[in-house]
Amino acid sequence: MKPSSSQQPGWTRLFPPMEWLANYRLSFLSLDAVAGITLAAYAIPVSLAYAALAGLPPHVGIYGYLLGGVGYALLGSSRQLAIGPTSAISLMIAGSAGALAAGDPARYADIASLVACAVALLCLIAWLFKLSLLVRLISDSILVGFKAGAGLTIMMTQLPSLFGVAGGGHNFFDRTVRLAGQLGDVNLLVLTIGLASLLLLLIGERLLPGKPVGLAVVALSILVASIFGLPALGVPITGAIPQGLPALAMPSFGLSKPAELFPIAAGCLLLAYVEGISAARSFAAKHGYGLDVRQEFLGLGAANLAAAFGHGYPVAGGLSQSAVNDAAGARTPLALVLCSVTLALCLLFFTGLLTNLPKAVLAAIVLSAVYRLVDIPALLRMWKISRIDFYAAAIALASVLLLGILQGVLLAALASIFLLLVRASQPHVAFLGRLPGTGRYSDSARHHGVEPLAGVIAFRPEASLLYVNAETILDTVLAALRKSSDIKMVVCDLSASPFIDLAGARMLHDLHDELADREVTFCIVGAHAQLRDLLQADGLAEKIDSRNWMRTLDSVLGESKAGG
Repeated sequence: MKPSSSQQPGWTRLFPPMEWLANYRLSFLSLDAVAGITLAAYAIPVSLAYAALAGLPPHVGIYGYLLGGVGYALLGSSRQLAIGPTSAISLMIAGSAGALAAGDPARYADIASLVACAVALLCLIAWLFKLSLLVRLISDSILVGFKAGAGLTIMMTQLPSLFGVAGGGHNFFDRTVRLAGQLGDVNLLVLTIGLASLLLLLIGERLLPGKPVGLAVVALSILVASIFGLPALGVPITGAIPQGLPALAMPSFGLSKPAELFPIAAGCLLLAYVEGISAARSFAAKHGYGLDVRQEFLGLGAANLAAAFGHGYPVAGGLSQSAVNDAAGARTPLALVLCSVTLALCLLFFTGLLTNLPKAVLAAIVLSAVYRLVDIPALLRMWKISRIDFYAAAIALASVLLLGILQGVLLAALASIFLLLVRASQPHVAFLGRLPGTGRYSDSARHHGVEPLAGVIAFRPEASLLYVNAETILDTVLAALRKSSDIKMVVCDLSASPFIDLAGARMLHDLHDELADREVTFCIVGAHAQLRDLLQADGLAEKIDSRNWMRTLDSVLGESKAGG
């Protein structure tokens, strides 16, 4: 088995091309070239659509793919992850950066680039302080709800373009009401073009997976628009796209205060990292190489820094574009570089062909890309299996629909941490009985037929003993004690508790003192090494026989019975 990226030494770890270029084979070149060209064919229509979703000129989306891919190829550790604008980040920029621009398009574009630069800075900070552990606090259930909310919100922003109406609104429900009020003004020609494009995209996705169907639909729509003069009939089009490569320049600092920029950048980073890591891990597992989750901060930071200097906006690794890259045969990040070369040639020589692209087609491309975010089966499965996971997803879904992408993702992150604490604060406390004819013990509430322990309460907290749950465990045990009579001994089995803090130790002190007042013996068994060390240092050994801490419940009860 090959060593993971995190195990690679020195410069090889910090500069991944040193590792994959050293093992590069000539046979990889044709595969990477085909993947790069295929990814570029996918990226052109998608990047145009996402830039429009972000409220930016269409060519800015292409800049994100062109420059972001090169930046990631230099420092990223995944070999198949494709970097570019994503739907959620595009909508976040539209909903957050727009308010800072005060209606000035040029200022808006500069602020979007400045946010990408802020994302790069946050990536460097996250790499330095190894913050990948914090991102893991976002649960899968929260992500399911967030993605569903983002998908519904994005779809609602695109339906006006599909129907040929003005649209508007501040959140999902406001946009829905406004769209409903404008249905009488629907442009049937625009709607026909949009629905036909959406149908072709969905059919192509099913029949030709991994193929650049979007580019074919774009080319067909431009051809139809040019032949039949659709712009003259009132069909909105993309318009002229500037020819040539992006001029590299430092973002205009000072346009906004850090307090305004960094919440947006933090939201973009959270979205980008979580989605990128999820995609990158799946491809690393598929192809059998290691992924350095910390190094991904540097790869993502380099991608966003390159996009910022090229007048782009924040970029991320997405599952859909990475799946296209992988299906086309990408073996190394060189495919991203070749994709960028292909996009550069298109910007130099073929931008004029995109002038008559109907905006309804771009809306159809976004709709076809984001409808999968609304994972109804996953929500139903959570409702059946784990209600607390469903409620977590529902919180994320509602927060995005009501508050928007940025506030939604931040609230979802807080909700994930809060629910984690809620779960930790209510651990299951198993009250044990003997399995007939054995020296084994099991939870009386879960297994019928276990023998009750005469004069003994044996309980096993099935969680670490922490400040968030110590009081709950104490109250549960004391409640059981009040329901029982003639109790001579209480035994705490810590075999299922991997960790304890000072609050947990204090709870054991309090339990001992309460039992001592009742003249009930208190005993601890099955304690792991960390627990024994802390309990010893906290003075519990002065109250309780520490020789029992490593023993089993059966041996302690057997000795007690023999002594009685």
